[in-house]
Amino acid sequence: MTTRYSTPSKEEIALLPEFDRLGPERIALVATKAQAREADAALRDTEVWGFDTESKPTFFKEQVSEGPHIVQLSTLDRAWVFQLHDPDCSAIVAQLLALPGFTKAGFGLGDDRKRIAAKLAVQAQDVLDLNSIFHQRGYRKDMGVKGAVAVLFQQRFIKSKKATTSNWAAPNLSQSQLIYAANDAYAALRVFHALNPD
Repeated sequence: MTTRYSTPSKEEIALLPEFDRLGPERIALVATKAQAREADAALRDTEVWGFDTESKPTFFKEQVSEGPHIVQLSTLDRAWVFQLHDPDCSAIVAQLLALPGFTKAGFGLGDDRKRIAAKLAVQAQDVLDLNSIFHQRGYRKDMGVKGAVAVLFQQRFIKSKKATTSNWAAPNLSQSQLIYAANDAYAALRVFHALNPD
C-alpha cells in the first residue's frame, strides 16, 4: 500500500524560519535584446532552470488574460526576469523555452505552458511540474512552492499578496515584484535539487 502524506498547514508553515531568498543583487531584469542575449548565454551553462511566469491579473469573468507578461528563469546563483514587451527579447525567451535538453522546473505549470504557446507561438520543452514528483512520493494535494519548501527545508517561503496581484504588464517593475518573481523560479530550482540530489 502506498503511504499517503499530507501537506503542511498554513499554521505549521508560519512557525518555520524564513527561506533564504535571492537578493536584488542576484536578480537581473531583462527587457532588451542585448540583455536577453546575455541571459541566454549564462543560462546555457546549466542544464536545469527554475521556471515560472506571471500575468497581469484579471478581475472579471469575461476578461481574457493576455499573459504571460514576464517569464522567470533561474540558476542556483541568479535569476532573470524577462519582460515580454520587446519583440526581440520575447523571441530569445521563446527560443530558450523551446530548447530541448534543458529542464525547466516549476510548480503548477499547465496554465503557463498554454499561455506561452498562445503568446510566444512555441511549445515549451522539457518542462517538469514538481507537483508530479510529490504525487509520486505519496502527497495527496498539489504541493506548491510554499509546501515544498516547508517539507524539504523546514523553512517558510514568503510570498507577498500585494506582489501576487500586482500589474505584471507594467513597463517598470518594482523591486518587490522582481524579488517575488525571481524567487518563485529560484525556490523551484532549489526544490528540484533537493528531490534529485547529485
